[in-house]
Amino acid sequence: MSTQNSDVRREAIRGAIARRAGLAPTSDSIAKSTLDTWQQIAAQMESVIGARGVDALFTRSLHVVGKRYRWLEISGVRGNAAVSLATIQSCFEGQDASVAIDAACELLATFTELLASLIGESLTARIVDVVWLPLPSESQKKAPP
Repeated sequence: MSTQNSDVRREAIRGAIARRAGLAPTSDSIAKSTLDTWQQIAAQMESVIGARGVDALFTRSLHVVGKRYRWLEISGVRGNAAVSLATIQSCFEGQDASVAIDAACELLATFTELLASLIGESLTARIVDVVWLPLPSESQKKAPP
């Protein structure tokens, strides 16, 4: 993936997480937004690379991002299991909101980059990039004057 495409995708990911976290995001709302977004991605990708493939890439993404965000180094976490997601959510909830959104963006961007290296940039974009778009209910929300 080119650096420009990577930067555009990272900004789209950041925007999606921020929109879904609300007008005054907290680490709790960022955690929920991140995991909701992750579950959308997982649902899209399981038909392409299978649940185990999604879990393997997610685990690898956590490992890579955990080097920068040590609080995401979670031993025993394997993919999309409810226990794993609850553990990850609690890790996000304990962080400052700006740190949480940076880590969330990094985690989801790393996943999509690893995915693109596996299935190709074009297929990744067609399947996953729709997740970053505003939902109809999100695009109808307006900021207060």
